[in-house]
Amino acid sequence: MEGIADLGGTTGWGPVRPPRRDEPVFPERWNARAFALTLLAIRVSGRNVDAFRHALERLDRNAYLDDGYFGRWLNAAELMLTDSAILAPGAVTARARVLRGEQIPEPPAPKPRKPDYKPTAEGSLRTVDAPAAFAVGERVRAKNMSPTGHTRLAGYVRGHAGVVAAVQPAALLPDTHAHFLGENPQYVYTVCFDSRELWPSGSGTDSRPFKLTVELYESYLEQDS
Repeated sequence: MEGIADLGGTTGWGPVRPPRRDEPVFPERWNARAFALTLLAIRVSGRNVDAFRHALERLDRNAYLDDGYFGRWLNAAELMLTDSAILAPGAVTARARVLRGEQIPEPPAPKPRKPDYKPTAEGSLRTVDAPAAFAVGERVRAKNMSPTGHTRLAGYVRGHAGVVAAVQPAALLPDTHAHFLGENPQYVYTVCFDSRELWPSGSGTDSRPFKLTVELYESYLEQDS
């Protein structure tokens, strides 16, 4: 799906600030709590990392951008808990209003409905019997498709051609894993794109060409004819 999280290649966001060497992992104390709460929400809701990413991309603009990096983590955690009926819709907002002294009823706790899904092994890497469909040095094209659900196929590479720079181990396919439809492990390819292929009219204010590598699952690719 084309969610707010698919920002790559879009303009109007200003310059990218490079990270500082002395930058703390959690600039504010609540950031660490948000990180921990999100990990806990993934576990208690029966979700996984891909479902978490799908929750992020379903947030609206305010929840994703205006609340900052760890703010969007909290918003995604609330969405996952709501999806699994651990929380009732609006429960967090209602509790916040009660804590501010407002006399309003909180919505009753629903009956949880966690997904009946368990991974076949730890981690995301798997072994597949079939050989890789593409080889290093082969020219491939990212499929021009718009999945209705979760995907890691970035919008700005769809329909564009590049060259396989490396073949990575097989990993769970996020498109199905996020929706608990199976692991569907596939080889992952590091594909090198030329900026002039992705943005023929130039790359913003800096028109000097450059190379960009993107990790893409096998089903995202086809041979470039």
